[in-house]
Amino acid sequence: MSSKRDYGQFCGLAGALNVIGERWTLLVVRELLIGPTRFTELIDNLPGIGPNLLADRLRSLVEQGVVEQQPVPGDGRARQYALTEVGAQLGPPVLALARWGLRFLDETDSSSATRARWGFLAVQAMVQEDRIPDVDEVYEFRVADQVFSIAVASGAVAFGRGSVAAPDLAVECDTDTFVKIGARMLSPLQAIATGAVKISGSEDAVKRCIRMLDLS
Repeated sequence: MSSKRDYGQFCGLAGALNVIGERWTLLVVRELLIGPTRFTELIDNLPGIGPNLLADRLRSLVEQGVVEQQPVPGDGRARQYALTEVGAQLGPPVLALARWGLRFLDETDSSSATRARWGFLAVQAMVQEDRIPDVDEVYEFRVADQVFSIAVASGAVAFGRGSVAAPDLAVECDTDTFVKIGARMLSPLQAIATGAVKISGSEDAVKRCIRMLDLS
């Protein structure tokens, strides 16, 4: 077994931190919440971690039953990492923590590393359950080279990756703009006015989406 911190406390929170409390571990989980990922892709999307440290974090998560290795479809020799059923349960708390953490971002952070793929989780973290529209519609987001969507139906939301047919609202922007809007450094209306965000869709759909994401 890998050596890891043990808080030595008979407490659920301490037990959780024994597993995911080490530096970088939750960011590894973030990447795997987006989808199964190869080791080299994790290195690319976690600048600064280093291969040895990443290998150690993955090894620990595998030992704890949070992560598993899987074959890569179409490549029998390659392996990728994915969350187990237990690991996938980290989704809601990680999204809640991401939403909480947005308030601490400021302009000094805007020069730090960012990835368009993180937008897929960021938009999930921003959804306010009590503000889901009472109409059925689909919002598509194009953040740099990544495309994802929110489908609203019967008062519930579903998230998808990739393009959708005939979205009711389409939003296009670069990664920095998307993060700044989520962190409330920039309002959607300001971004639209300056051309940093391009939209197509009805004005009502725009208003409903902004309200649901608590960006008004």
